[in-house]
Amino acid sequence: MTSNSNDNRHKDIHYTLHPYTNLSAHEEQGPLVITRGEGIHVWDDQGNQYIEGLAGLWCVSLGFSEPRLGQAAAKQFDSLPYTHTFSHRSSEPVIELSERLISIAPQPMAKAFFVNSGSEAVDTAIKFSWYYNNGLGRRQKKKIISRQRGYHGVTVASGSLTAIPLMQNDFDLPLDRMIQTETPNYYRFCEAGETEEQFAARLADSLEQLILDEDPETVAAFIAEPVMGAGGVILPPATYFERIQKVLKKYDVLMIADEVICGFGRTGSMWGSHTYDIRPDMVTCAKQLSSGYLPIAALMISGDMYDVFKDQSRKHGALGMGYTYGGHPVAAAVALETLKIYEERDMLGHVQSVAGHFGRRLAELSASPLVGESRGVGLIGGLELVANKQSREPYPAEVKVGATVAAKALANGLIVRGLPGDVIGICPPMIIEETEIDILFDRLALALSETENLLRDAA
Repeated sequence: MTSNSNDNRHKDIHYTLHPYTNLSAHEEQGPLVITRGEGIHVWDDQGNQYIEGLAGLWCVSLGFSEPRLGQAAAKQFDSLPYTHTFSHRSSEPVIELSERLISIAPQPMAKAFFVNSGSEAVDTAIKFSWYYNNGLGRRQKKKIISRQRGYHGVTVASGSLTAIPLMQNDFDLPLDRMIQTETPNYYRFCEAGETEEQFAARLADSLEQLILDEDPETVAAFIAEPVMGAGGVILPPATYFERIQKVLKKYDVLMIADEVICGFGRTGSMWGSHTYDIRPDMVTCAKQLSSGYLPIAALMISGDMYDVFKDQSRKHGALGMGYTYGGHPVAAAVALETLKIYEERDMLGHVQSVAGHFGRRLAELSASPLVGESRGVGLIGGLELVANKQSREPYPAEVKVGATVAAKALANGLIVRGLPGDVIGICPPMIIEETEIDILFDRLALALSETENLLRDAA
């Protein structure tokens, strides 16, 4: 990392060393101002270079300097900078992107509906589940089930499904109709001697009981990320989705796969739904759809749902749903070029070729006294930090050990993210090479070691 000794913002954080109190309390600091990027690296306004170990916000799959995406945007700006998708209007990039998305969907899908963010895609999935059930005359079937620590956005509706306390506290969330079931974190919530399969069976039974308690005639949909991202990089235990989907089918509950983080190769398959054999009725996608270069997201719906929508639209005169910038032609052109690059460069094959090395380096960090579990799939990983490896006792929240590790990583030229439950999230651009993976994990290992020394000194 290139450093500037005159820039106090990037010196080591000053800690108040009291056991379990204010360990990461530090001086007021200004924002980290990022000014440019190249490949997997970004630079701040002081000239410091960092590996972007979270790909921005889990999204910059092709790195920070892909010229073809800028060229695609410029070309579209020159020909048609804006049109909308209301009243039977569209544009060529939107039509081509729709066709390409539907052709690679994890399950046969009928239509793609374009929005501007993952939050909007989830909001739209909620509305569509209601519209669908109303079309079938099931006007009480409206509740949506998400999972504790699941992340699905921060709007009023999507934020009601994001069952992370920080994102609901004092926002008057969740709204009615939004209910939660357990998180499938085997490491944290398994019982003594319980196998992954037994844990999955227990969670499926619990979901079924929740549906029965709420009344199956009132439950419309279940939403889940294949890998839970912002909630702590939580991988589903063995047989989890197989068991969950049997319950959903039994009670005619829609399955919404939230592929906003997992979609387009992150897990080593084109979709997380492929990795975990999820057969959704609706799919949300965003982030890596455009490599994060422009805001765009989509919701794909099944043929069964679309058939009901056609009847509903005839009844009402139109589908009364849309966004001014949904299906923006410039964003669609960039997304289309992104998908072409994935195919031409075999990005899925690249992820598969480096994922083993990523996983090995991630697993090595389990040797740290701070790491209770390392977990990951493809090019996404997490480290759950604990005060006691044997008992799995977490650190008290006030210690902020995850934030401390993230701050130490930053000081060593690596951007990672502290997530709820003191989990360090790692999700580099998918273009990363093995040598760069080594540098990333060397820096993260140093951050863990420095944090361990701080804790030892504070004890």
